[in-house]
Amino acid sequence: MVSSGSERRIRKRPEERREEILGAAAAIALAEGLERVTLRAVADRLGVRPGLITHYFPAAEDLVAAAFARAAAGEREQLFAGEGDPLARLRRFVEVIGGDQSRDLSRLWLNARHLSRFSPVLDAAVIEQEARNDDGIVALIEDGVRAGVFTADDALRAGVRILMAVDGQSAYVNNTREAGGAAYRDFVAETAEWTLGLRPGTLTPARGER
Repeated sequence: MVSSGSERRIRKRPEERREEILGAAAAIALAEGLERVTLRAVADRLGVRPGLITHYFPAAEDLVAAAFARAAAGEREQLFAGEGDPLARLRRFVEVIGGDQSRDLSRLWLNARHLSRFSPVLDAAVIEQEARNDDGIVALIEDGVRAGVFTADDALRAGVRILMAVDGQSAYVNNTREAGGAAYRDFVAETAEWTLGLRPGTLTPARGER
């Protein structure tokens, strides 16, 4: 238990404390699931009293939604990094989606979509994060079309196909079955190649690299 004297010594600006709380809540969500994001769990992780968390998030439902939004925003920063030409950025998108670091985020999205049926606040957060992901993939595709690298008559439709491929692949994140191999691993890359008129193999590793 942290003493009141200790809490006085570690006073932080409200915006700093709120960011600290969100970071801790997002870390719990990624590692253990949104069900584990509670006022007590976040307080214990930060070594503070639960009342401090309640000051910033009076309702646990709001903290859960904010934790999901924070984690999703962090994923988006990786997926849509602005460096490089459109093809390089798309390759990075595919690499991030297929990387080990994406597994916890895939589980989080499955978790959030399930729980959003019972929480209007979380449902609104999921819808907002989906819309922001739509904006990110559309901007990338439009840049590629302008550069003459991608072919797409409707950037939103093309982007939705790719994001739905991501969701389809993510649906298997908890499956321990080893069969499937490249057919599963390369699904997003191959969908993006087909959707954007890229030569097969543009986004997938050579056989010798698998």
